[in-house]
Amino acid sequence: MFKKPFFRSGHKEKSSQQHFEVEGQRLSSDVQVNIQSIIQSFVNTGDLGQRKIDHVGTLMYLDSLVDQDKIEKSVIKGLTLSDHFLSDSQTVDNLDDVITKLLNGFSILLRDDFQKAYFFNTGGFTSRAVQEPSSEHIIRGSHEGFIENLSTNIQLVRRLVKNEKLVVKYMEFGERSNSKVAIIYIDDLINNEILVELEYRLSYSKVGYIQSPGYLLEFIEDESFSPFPQMLSTERPDRVAANLMEGRFALIFEGSPIALVAPINFFAFFQSPDDYNSRFYIGSFLTLVRLMSLYIAMVLPALYIAVVSFHYEVVPYEFMLTLKGTLEYVPIPPIVEAIGMAIILELLSEAATRLPSPIAQTIGVVGGLVIGSAIVEANLVSNSMVIVIALTAIASYTIPVSEMSTTIRLLGFPASMAASLFGFIGIAFYVTLLLIHLCKLESFGQPYFSPIAPLKLEENKDTFFRFPIWTMKNRPSTTEVKDVRKMGNPRGWKKHE
Repeated sequence: MFKKPFFRSGHKEKSSQQHFEVEGQRLSSDVQVNIQSIIQSFVNTGDLGQRKIDHVGTLMYLDSLVDQDKIEKSVIKGLTLSDHFLSDSQTVDNLDDVITKLLNGFSILLRDDFQKAYFFNTGGFTSRAVQEPSSEHIIRGSHEGFIENLSTNIQLVRRLVKNEKLVVKYMEFGERSNSKVAIIYIDDLINNEILVELEYRLSYSKVGYIQSPGYLLEFIEDESFSPFPQMLSTERPDRVAANLMEGRFALIFEGSPIALVAPINFFAFFQSPDDYNSRFYIGSFLTLVRLMSLYIAMVLPALYIAVVSFHYEVVPYEFMLTLKGTLEYVPIPPIVEAIGMAIILELLSEAATRLPSPIAQTIGVVGGLVIGSAIVEANLVSNSMVIVIALTAIASYTIPVSEMSTTIRLLGFPASMAASLFGFIGIAFYVTLLLIHLCKLESFGQPYFSPIAPLKLEENKDTFFRFPIWTMKNRPSTTEVKDVRKMGNPRGWKKHE
């Protein structure tokens, strides 16, 4: 009865004691002792390789993380042909450091009567080619996107920001996974207080495993229970570079093509690189369309419910007769219609996302048409409700960032509930609450709804409309950058008559 609990307790104590002994342990002058310590640390894993090199020492590596050609051509050939090869090599003297190097694809050389280990970069990680992100397509501009290799992603950013002040800091998270994260910023732009706040929050993010950027995001964002994303997720290097030049920072993760950018404001989620690759009036029109889509996606079903339930008098008489005709044989209330159709829409969208492309297209087109026609013919949903939900879906998909697009669709559910209970008054009250929340929300201490709250007219040149780029001479004041001036006088030339 008591054996099993006591056994577990003793096992844990023994395991933690062994871990304590390994932690901070210096290497021995006996190479066999060092080899056994490394083998025990990796629990006799099968992919831990050893190669005895005559008159030199023992080379150790993880087969699954190294490139054998690099070992043969760079390390073994150098050791056998040159007596001075090791004089230029780096060393570590701690068992923890040896284990870390092995886990990062390095090879370790152990020698007798030498209390240090040489390490060589022989990593052989495979990664996919650089290609355009599937979730952030643009018409004009760069078609490069991040991949799962951290070094490649940093290279893509450095190719766009050729600045000696660009700083890359590496950190590791996850007590068991040791996930590598790069913090990128421009030193003579970023506000030091924002950087200190970031490092403070990261220092308290103690977890066992970081699976994706979303894990770390929830640990460091200001308001985890807010429906609005407070960090911009992107797979585009050009978008990261543009935000770095505004005085923001980016987090890029090993094993993930997603970068997180902060501090960010609400309107950044409705901007696309296409807006700046076209004439300013085209960019302004597209920005207005997206902001209108925000309102349509969140409020259109609620407006429809309020009209057919409470406020017939706001629509023309002929249109009211048409609405009455579509609703005459529908036995369920409009709120049930709206929520049911919205859920069906989300089911189709989720199915199309998870299935292979050819089947997903079939599900999206045929499934939508068949289900929509069958529901209308069965008088379970009115024709007008199908149109409203379809317009809502189309409007939400125009938002460039998928996370904000999903958020707006989710916010439509409580809006519909408020409209079914109180009509237009419920919608107005709900939208007012959202605006109050947006005005109070912050991203790393910076106002999220800027430049509307606090209102700064000078910085509204890239909010609802996009003014010509040469008129936007200053960086946003909300990031409190060291150098506010973005450009001098790019239109200083005069037209010759």
